[in-house]
Amino acid sequence: MKVKLFDESHEKDLEEAINKFLADLDDEDIIDIKFQVSTLYDYKDQIYCYCAMVIYKSK
Repeated sequence: MKVKLFDESHEKDLEEAINKFLADLDDEDIIDIKFQVSTLYDYKDQIYCYCAMVIYKSK
């Protein structure tokens, strides 16, 4: 079993990165996907961090 971590500042970038990674895996090798969004306000901007962890079976 292995994990692959993803960290992007835009949700579309995270989606693309995960889809690219999943394209190389068989459906039965995917165990779970965990997702989290964090925010930070720095007095000028609100910053988002989109993270995911894919847990999968290693070949």
